[in-house]
This record gives sequence, structure tokens and C-alpha cells, in this order.
Amino acid sequence: MRRAGTALLAATACLAALPGAPAWARGSGPGESPAAARAAVVPRCTGTAPIVCHADVPPGTYDVTAVLGGARAGSTGVTAESRRTMLAATPTAAGQRLIRSFTVNVREPEGEPTGPSGSPGLDLTFGGGAPRLTGLKVTEISKAAKSSEAAKVSEMTKAAPGRRHQLFLAGDSTVCDQLTAPYTGWGQQLPQFFRRGLSVANYADSGESSGSFLADPRLFATMRPLIRPGDTVLVQFAHNDKQTTAADYRANLGALLDGVRARGGKPVLVTPIVRRWFNDDGTLDNATALHINGLGVNLPAEMRALAAERGVPLIDLTALTKRLVEELGPEGSKRLYLYDEARDNTHTSAHGATEFARLVLGELRAQRIVPAGVLR
Repeated sequence: MRRAGTALLAATACLAALPGAPAWARGSGPGESPAAARAAVVPRCTGTAPIVCHADVPPGTYDVTAVLGGARAGSTGVTAESRRTMLAATPTAAGQRLIRSFTVNVREPEGEPTGPSGSPGLDLTFGGGAPRLTGLKVTEISKAAKSSEAAKVSEMTKAAPGRRHQLFLAGDSTVCDQLTAPYTGWGQQLPQFFRRGLSVANYADSGESSGSFLADPRLFATMRPLIRPGDTVLVQFAHNDKQTTAADYRANLGALLDGVRARGGKPVLVTPIVRRWFNDDGTLDNATALHINGLGVNLPAEMRALAAERGVPLIDLTALTKRLVEELGPEGSKRLYLYDEARDNTHTSAHGATEFARLVLGELRAQRIVPAGVLR
């Protein structure tokens, strides 16, 4: 992501200078302690369409509050770091002001864990049809701990008044924060559905299987120490378990579940999105679409069984995406994937990733996996 240069937008830590700023903007935000207000930093912003803002902050968790709108009508969407959608396009009428808040996970690398580092600090892009930004506040909630400090910091953050829960993602390229458009993982589109109070920490990585995610020290070994009591971890693997035996698949998933629970986290198994591979009758009832691997292992079925045995919540994304793709049919479903761009029936477009993220959101809501108060 780009770093910002000289400020062209009046953005202050407390928003006090903004016309029509709400009463809370003169001091702490709603529910914020005086200490949190003192932790606010001043972003630097450039440009008009898009408006790109940068805050020089270390890895950690940050609340962002933006005042959208202006003298003219507009439509503003927000992305953070490596193309994560934090806010869908939001219209504002001429003279209207809207306050929108969300919580961002800042890490390094900022996208896929095995990818390029990106720029240090927090990058926010205010785009859309006609972006309008009147004020911006970034407030530090917690700094990321090094592995050697994990035990000490874990005890400190349990009682921290500004603690924000995180939703961790472990998965493959269909989930990850893809660096280059049009490739988009559903985890990349998930943050837009959450208000301030829950951040998405996406540790999914392209090409990973259930086994390789455990074996690479940049993946589960890096993510695990950051999990705090009450955090939720969504686990989706199957696309790259093409030669994994049923026993190894279950053992790998079991190790991930145990590792999350040992940290006080709440694991959730997520079956993989279907591949867009139609039969002549318009159904997806075949091994390629439904992830029956080269050894004949029905991976989603194994995950369903393991979830039942271990008492772990399950999001059956295979069944949900199968229903949606079949409803749209061979032609309509092309938009969900990168068929037109690359004849790719596995990876999703921004549109498809958003639609699949909505399916995940529906299950998070229906199963009460995350608090209703953080859902947008």
C-alpha cells in the first residue's frame, strides 16, 4: 500500500476542529477511556479520489473513526492495508455527515503471511464513486506482542479495558488477503460487516493445505501466540489437500483445534467453497466441485464429522456456496469467480468474495459465534 505524503486533508486526532463535529469528538469517543483518547494518532492524507491516509503506527489493533460527507453529495467506501474492505460504498447527501467506525488489525506482512511486507503502519483508502472525508481518528487499542513476550502480554491484555476481540482466519487462497486485483479472498471482504469492537486478523495464505499451515513457522506458529481468550478462529482447508489421507486431514485439523483451544480461543471449522465445475444437468455433484480429493477422501464430509465429534461449531460453506452457484447456473455464476478474466473456476472475484463472505456472516449471526453488537 502507498504511504501518504504532505497532508491535504484536515485530519486531527480528536476531530475537534470539524464543523458539526459530535459532542464526543471534543474529547473521548463513545465508550473510550481518557487513556484511549490520549493514544489517538494523527493520520496524514493525500488526494481527493481516492483519498489515501497513512498513520505511522506499529503492528497491533486500532479503532478507526471516520466522518464521511461534505458540502456535496458523495459515495465513500473504505479499504485498509492489503485491499481489505472495511466499509462498503456509503452514500451521503449534500451537507450530510455520517460517522462510521471499525477496528483494524495491523500486522507485518500486511497481507498474506508469506507474501511481501507492504508498507509499515496503517494505510486507509477512501474510494468509491465520489469519496467525501471530513475527519479521521485512529486510536491504538493494543500493540502486537513478540512471541517471547506472549505469556506476559496475554495476562496484561486479559484485563485491558480497551480490549478488542479478534476474528482470526486460517485458510488458503480462497480466504486470504490477496495482493493483486481482481483476485479476492472471502476473508478480505469480511471486515466490512463488522463495527468497531471486532477486528479480522487474516492469516490465510495461498497454496496452503491443512498440513503445510501447521508446518510453516510463518503461519499457525505465528498466529497462535496472538490468540487471546474469547477470540474466534475460522479454519478452512481442503483446496490444497489433494493427496491428504483422511487420517492425516483429521489429525491436522485436530492439531489446529487443540492449538486454538489451548490459547482460550474458540475454533470454528469452515468447509471449503465449491469449485465452479458443472455437470451437464446444471448440478455440482462431482468430485472436482465438492473437494473429493485424489485419494477419494471427501474432505468436507470429514470436516463435518470431526466438528460433530469434537463439539466444534461448523459453517458448512460447501453446502451454502453449492446452493448459490447452482441457483445462478453456469452463466450467472461466472461473476462469482474469475472465469471471464482467467478461466478460473476456483478463485473468486471481489463480487464473489463479497457474496461468499455474506454467507459466512449469516452463519456467524445465526449460530451466535460473534456478538450481535459488532455486526454492521
